[in-house]
Amino acid sequence: MSTVKRFSIGNWNLLILPLIVLSLVAFALETLPNLSDSSKTYLRYFEIFSVVIFSIEYLIRIICSQAKFRYIFSFYGLIDLLAILPFYLSLGVDLRTLRAFRLFRLFRLLKLARYSSAMRRYHKAFLIAKEELVLFGTASMIVFYLASVGIYYYENEAQPEVFASVFHSMWWAVATLTTVGYGDIYPITAGGKVFTFIVLLIGLGFVAVPTGLFASALSKAREDDSDET
Repeated sequence: MSTVKRFSIGNWNLLILPLIVLSLVAFALETLPNLSDSSKTYLRYFEIFSVVIFSIEYLIRIICSQAKFRYIFSFYGLIDLLAILPFYLSLGVDLRTLRAFRLFRLFRLLKLARYSSAMRRYHKAFLIAKEELVLFGTASMIVFYLASVGIYYYENEAQPEVFASVFHSMWWAVATLTTVGYGDIYPITAGGKVFTFIVLLIGLGFVAVPTGLFASALSKAREDDSDET
């Protein structure tokens, strides 16, 4: 078992990492218009090859895991399963009814987190700051709703088609709180403009807060990795 573990950490990474990237590239290539039949065939063969390798990896991890069910239902276990599941679902089935399942192939991107120390550090940082991020997310939803309600009451009479309801106003709230400001929906009343200025100031803080939280968590994760080594 230790031999398998050393292999997976060493040579196995050299195979899996490029294969994950290449499978994502192949997924993008399949969307090219006017793709020749031979190219589609080669991409199909490569898809089969990559799924076989990913499936072998998944089975090996289940066999070598001391707590098999714990691995199967863990984050990485579910990612490993979702990386191969669309292929098996499509066998013998008309893909026109299962196009949405093909998007699960994008979960292969998350498999990179297992083999990248930087991605593992991001995952650890998220776990460190998850309570603060959840609290911030809750506060963001409250402010987002209040911004939608506020601009609706300021602009509904002046622009009944644009700000027809609170739900219609939510797009303005998204663009304003994220400081994107597309300009497709904007206030024309004096009160609406003042309210927009206030929401923009709040939005600047909303961009900075999660960045600071995550940067602090990344620093803590880096310190933990240094202590372990």
